[in-house]
This record gives sequence, structure tokens and C-alpha cells, in this order.
Amino acid sequence: MPDNQLLKKIEDQVKSNPVVIYMKGTAAAPQCGFSARACQVINAAGVKDFKTVDVLSDDPLWGALEEYTQWPTVPQIFIHGKFIGGCDIVSEMYERGELQEMLAAKK
Repeated sequence: MPDNQLLKKIEDQVKSNPVVIYMKGTAAAPQCGFSARACQVINAAGVKDFKTVDVLSDDPLWGALEEYTQWPTVPQIFIHGKFIGGCDIVSEMYERGELQEMLAAKK
């Protein structure tokens, strides 16, 4: 079980950044197609500056993230401190216009 420091680190990251993507790699160098797609969707929704966290470089953080969200896969996208889901959910929200509304709602 991850320690409370890692869970607090995640909570601090998602609450202090409007958009956070926990992913394999970085926005500049994604390490999987789903992570790359998540960044593309966020960019297409009009967000050019968002925080990414490479879970491959911090295995204990990945374990803590799974505990924090109860979601076993990455990428994991947070908007305005709320866990939204993975690449497929964010892509569907984008296609329906819901993602853009969510991003614009609380700036």
C-alpha cells in the first residue's frame, strides 16, 4: 500500500494544476499511443499548457495513483482537480463537446 506522502503528492498536483495527465512518457515524448492521444485531445480542446507526470519514471507513484483513483491503467486525466478517466473517455467527451465545456467552466 502506498504511503500517504505519495497520495498527498498526487492530490497536490491535481489541485494545483487545471489539467494533469499521468501518462507513460511526457507530452513531448509519449511512450504509448494512448498517452499521445490524450495529449492530442487536450490540445485540440484548446489547452496548450498542462502538466504531465511520467509514471514510468516513478513506479511507486504509479502504484499510489492506482490507489488514489481506483483506475488500473494510464493515461489518467484530471481536470480542475477531478479525475475524469482515460484516453477513451476524454476522446468521447471531446467529440460530444463536453470536454471543451468542462475546461472552460472553471478558469
